[in-house]
Amino acid sequence: MGLSQYDPGAHEQCAWNAGRKVGAKRALKPRQVWAIRFFLDREARLRDRALFDLAIDSKLRGRDLGTLAVGPEIRTRAMVVQQKTGRPVQFELMTDARASLLAWLERRGGTIDDYAFPSRIDRSVPMSTRQYARLVDEWVSAIGLRREEYGTHSLRRTKASIIYKATGNLGAVQILLGHTKIENTVRYLGVEVEDELTLAEGTET
Repeated sequence: MGLSQYDPGAHEQCAWNAGRKVGAKRALKPRQVWAIRFFLDREARLRDRALFDLAIDSKLRGRDLGTLAVGPEIRTRAMVVQQKTGRPVQFELMTDARASLLAWLERRGGTIDDYAFPSRIDRSVPMSTRQYARLVDEWVSAIGLRREEYGTHSLRRTKASIIYKATGNLGAVQILLGHTKIENTVRYLGVEVEDELTLAEGTET
């Protein structure tokens, strides 16, 4: 039951999302990806650079990124079973991601069973999704982006969006993201909206 506009209490209560941008977070553009990499390298943040590169290439949710173990070696391809859906997804680690991850793991030390990105409070548990979200806020703010418009899902969407724009192959992107339905992929990428904007930008008035 809503509040009446004539109820004095209505003017004292605000919706949880008042003044906030709600909806799908924007994907990063290639130049923004490199801007964040430059910032992290300049600040010598090895862990953050490895986490950022892995997030971009893997397209994994924060909860799945946090639970990745060091492993005996850094492979060019890997497969992870998603915690949310129980579905496996495969991804490829590019040269930059493998290099930054190797640099971090050499600094990190530990055994092959340790988490790649442990909690700062308790190294026996993985980095929390909240800590990951705070880091993403720092990264996007550092290059002048509005943190309200970007989040952890921006990193998950980035490479998927780039692949879709380059190939137009929604089926391939669906597999890479581990979606069960193509409709989910369409909504996740905002394909219809993006296509409309592209058409509008290309139309002279």
